[in-house]
Amino acid sequence: MPYERTQKIGERFEQAIALIKNASYNARQLSKVLAVSRPTVHRIIVDLRRRGYTIRAVRDGSGWHYELVGKALAKTLGRKNKEQS
Repeated sequence: MPYERTQKIGERFEQAIALIKNASYNARQLSKVLAVSRPTVHRIIVDLRRRGYTIRAVRDGSGWHYELVGKALAKTLGRKNKEQS
């Protein structure tokens, strides 16, 4: 069961990255698409930033949205850690 929960969280992170990368989404929109609360969206963004993703909150004429700026360094680091194990 814990594995399934971890896998679901990982899939949610990947979905959030894809959404932010391909379009302008704010926290409310992401919460609807991901079927989570807005505080959970904020936690996802914080965690993705910790994993090396550069995600900016950008304000434009229609309000705030998230923008993915670069790729994750953490993915590269994760591969190195697996190779060392």
